[in-house]
Amino acid sequence: MSRTTANLLLLFAGAVWGMGFVAQRTAMDDIGPMAFIALRFFVASLAVLPLVLKELKPADKQVTASDLRGFFWVGTAFFLGMAMQQVGILATTITNAGFLTALYVIIVPLILFFALGERQPPVIWPATALALVGIFLLSGGEIALLTWGDWLIILGAFFAALQIILTKKVVDATGLPVTMAFTQFFICGIFGTIAYFLAPLFGLAETTVTYEVFLAALPEILYAGIFSGALAFTIQAVAQRYTSASSAAILLSSESLFAAIFAAILLGERLGLIGYLGCALIFAAILAVELMPAWQKQKSRSSL
Repeated sequence: MSRTTANLLLLFAGAVWGMGFVAQRTAMDDIGPMAFIALRFFVASLAVLPLVLKELKPADKQVTASDLRGFFWVGTAFFLGMAMQQVGILATTITNAGFLTALYVIIVPLILFFALGERQPPVIWPATALALVGIFLLSGGEIALLTWGDWLIILGAFFAALQIILTKKVVDATGLPVTMAFTQFFICGIFGTIAYFLAPLFGLAETTVTYEVFLAALPEILYAGIFSGALAFTIQAVAQRYTSASSAAILLSSESLFAAIFAAILLGERLGLIGYLGCALIFAAILAVELMPAWQKQKSRSSL
């Protein structure tokens, strides 16, 4: 797979996740956050299982204990990020949630540079700043006084950054992106189930899952499980083998742009002029990440 194809797939995943913000919010009208997480990711596990069996079919594809440890840590970071986001979205707007979730754009290169000592391509820093400014403008150029939901989403963005970094490292080490995606979904479903039963101990309200409750939330569960979960996160796991974690973070941050678009179409939210400027800046950052490395590579070849 070419780097361009990988980046386009990551952009598509961002669009699917943007729609997922709407599904996550509307699902909360019928079902609690931990029950929703558990159900959506069990659905995601089932949806991707046939691909796992195909990936593991060759005799040389074996899952080792070391692989499972890597999968576990990816799944744990994944669950913590999703749990913080799902609970936090109860107490903030979709616009704020999109902006604050996308903070992983800057957290990823910061972790890579300061914690892991990995040098970042020069284009990453201005593109990251451009994407963050664009996301900020997309929120209207003003973030309301932060609620407890906002703080949870900020914390979730940190775990989302860890998940992006760990996904890159674990997939590169194992060569099993689909199996890793399946494992993280299943771990998330298990942790979500445990959290559902423990939620009352922490004062978190959870709707008792009855047949009627399940049916009411089923459209959102299926979308979040099959498309936002199985499809988009598997695309992320596969595509990240062919691009950098920092570039992936910026491309995936387009979810905030798509969240605003789908919120406008489905929930009646409207962007002002400053919001459209934010959209333009986000796309500029995406194009910079996509085109600058190729342009610099071509320039260096022509100078030889």
